[in-house]
Amino acid sequence: MSAPQWTPRPGNSGAILKGFIERVERLEAEKKDIAKDVRDVYAEAKGNGFDPKIMRIMIKRRAMEAAARAEQDALVATYARALGEPAPDEDDATSSSD
Repeated sequence: MSAPQWTPRPGNSGAILKGFIERVERLEAEKKDIAKDVRDVYAEAKGNGFDPKIMRIMIKRRAMEAAARAEQDALVATYARALGEPAPDEDDATSSSD
């Protein structure tokens, strides 16, 4: 079965299509610029002693709803215990009692 052919609508369809494509191209260029700016911020933070990997985790956590974050924390603790490892909150309690 062959793909259906596009049939232009009456009027100036080519100009409309060109406008959409140019808008997407501009947005893609802006997206590249923003991605570079984000990389620069992470590099600057790293230069000041911060860990970009942990920063990314914190940014994801801050974007989460509180309930989703609490559920994720509970699951991480459950999985850690199942693997015989201390849960992150238990690790803090254990190290302070040493």
